[in-house]
Amino acid sequence: MDSTSKPNPPNQLIHATSPYLLQHAYNPVDWHEWGNLALQKAKVEDKPILVSIGYSSCHWCHVMERECFENEDLAALMNDYFICIKVDREERPDIDQIYMDAVQAMGINGGWPLNVFLTPDQKPFYGGTYFPPKAWAQILQNIHQAWRNRKEEIIASSEDLTRHISKSDITKFITTNPKPNSEKILSTIYQNFESRFDTAWGGMEKAPKFIMPSLWLWLLRYHQVTKHEQALSHINLTLTKIIQGGIYDQVGGGFARYSVDNEWFAPHFEKMLYDNAQLLSLYSEAFKLTRNEAYKRVAYETFNWLQREMRHPEGGFYSAIDADSEGVEGKFYCFTKSELTGLLGVDAALLCEFYGVTESGNWEHGMNILHQRVEEENFLSRNNLDKENWHHLLYKAKVTLLQARESRIRPGLDDKILTGWNAMMIAGLIDAYHAFTEERFLHSAQTNIDFLERNLMDGSVCYRSFKGKRAPTEGFLEDYAFLIQAYIKLYQADFNEQWLQKASAIVEYVIKNFYDETDGLFFYSSLKAEKLITRKKEIFDNVIPSSNSVMTINLLQLCTFLDTTEWKQLAERMVNNVAELIQKEPNYMSHWGIALMESISGYAEVVLVGPDAIIHKNELQKHFLPFALFMGAVGHSNLPLVKDKKAIGNQTTFYVCRDKSCKQPVFTLPEALKLI
Repeated sequence: MDSTSKPNPPNQLIHATSPYLLQHAYNPVDWHEWGNLALQKAKVEDKPILVSIGYSSCHWCHVMERECFENEDLAALMNDYFICIKVDREERPDIDQIYMDAVQAMGINGGWPLNVFLTPDQKPFYGGTYFPPKAWAQILQNIHQAWRNRKEEIIASSEDLTRHISKSDITKFITTNPKPNSEKILSTIYQNFESRFDTAWGGMEKAPKFIMPSLWLWLLRYHQVTKHEQALSHINLTLTKIIQGGIYDQVGGGFARYSVDNEWFAPHFEKMLYDNAQLLSLYSEAFKLTRNEAYKRVAYETFNWLQREMRHPEGGFYSAIDADSEGVEGKFYCFTKSELTGLLGVDAALLCEFYGVTESGNWEHGMNILHQRVEEENFLSRNNLDKENWHHLLYKAKVTLLQARESRIRPGLDDKILTGWNAMMIAGLIDAYHAFTEERFLHSAQTNIDFLERNLMDGSVCYRSFKGKRAPTEGFLEDYAFLIQAYIKLYQADFNEQWLQKASAIVEYVIKNFYDETDGLFFYSSLKAEKLITRKKEIFDNVIPSSNSVMTINLLQLCTFLDTTEWKQLAERMVNNVAELIQKEPNYMSHWGIALMESISGYAEVVLVGPDAIIHKNELQKHFLPFALFMGAVGHSNLPLVKDKKAIGNQTTFYVCRDKSCKQPVFTLPEALKLI
């Protein structure tokens, strides 16, 4: 909308809580939220439904809004011919999953914005992603004419498509093989990964490059099991190239969503909470294994950015920061060479050399994306610099640039708080606490769970979203699975058994309301949720691990803590059902790969009892021990594996057990590490 024009009266989205929906509240399109009002209106008026799905930090969503949804003529066509519904995919991932599947089943590449045309019964018959204005006008006219003249044909086609997308992915991919040969399956998964490694720039071959944290977490564990040096070498190459690239914010910390090139140079500048939560875990775990100080620095810088820009005053974390400011992607993050010279003075030449800055700019509009293209040792040698002095100079320069950047017009902030993403954040904070044993990581995790319990939970029931108030949509399996994971992590940080009690209660609720006995997996939405045209199961891991793979690991770990055989059987059935698929398509099953490895390896049950149990536990957790579960107490415990174990001679005592069989108790860290 032109800033000089009179604003349109608000549409129905003015009552939404989602920042993405509110961005469209003054469009001339008569947008509705998804709900009974709009769906009934379509039936009464016998109009097709146009569902437009996106999210607040989506660049092309903004472009299409500007070009099409703010255009009075196009809006008039949309209003005359369709019931128009806007959906925030982050608030309603269940709707997004169904209609994304439908568009892909039409042979169209998926993405956002996702624009799908439905019958009044919500069944899809046509769709696509971004449309420029002329194409959009033509599509609106064509579909209107088709609905008028070929309605029965469209309805029949939509019913066929609905039947197709209703077939569970499980029926296509499930196997019922017995537990596979462990050594062979791990080797097969690794070989499939290895064949796709980008050995020059890290990550996997081909752009765009998403970081895919679960993949590297799997490789860390594979190296731990096999001591395969090439696996570790590729992890280090990847993690190093990423933090040298423009995908990592060299000034302020935090990671962008993906790189448009294969060198991690030019990011799509939006920053998502779910990426950064997982990358905090990844760099913390990688530090434990390698002791690479660069990984520690990046973990701290990312944590500081999260606290500074993403944290709600009461402890929750916001969802995303947009890619665009002032209508230009990346403008907030980039610098001209003259800007850097003015800000940094005599130090500018060194910074420009180190970060690949040129007079004409290394990116668009004469701007520069800061990225490290020189090896630090060579750079220091060439410039006769001492490493310690250089790091001090670099730190001062970053502070100066960050202060300068703060005066710019900021990209939009999506300040809704999502349960699942915040639970992922808790896991990242606890992983950082284990690696670095700094109380501020633990404190942030504890205030975050307190925020969720006060604002987004009602006993064992959780809700999806909060912005000023709780939205009415119940949480999805993603929310419950990551919440359970967060409680398990919290217990291993402070040995407060209430966390495990809460995790256990949520598991019981999820089994009752999400579990499908026929194939042993969990539906994405609750039995009590609004009935859509189909009820989906999430199998494949994406940047966010699939909720079923996370639930599998939760069940494996909780059955160890709580000694519940039933949950172990559920978890093993889940893993075995997809074991063949994990081997064939590990890129899309990497978190399942972790579940498989934990199922194969089992856990070292590390019990610490005595006056310094927490202190000694923290020392143990500085080491990379991915197949160890930590439990214990300073005094009394109700946990089955802890309650009968005593501190011998009033010393903190370590018990290391496996499958309920314990080694002789020991009293020192080196002895315990040997047993683990």
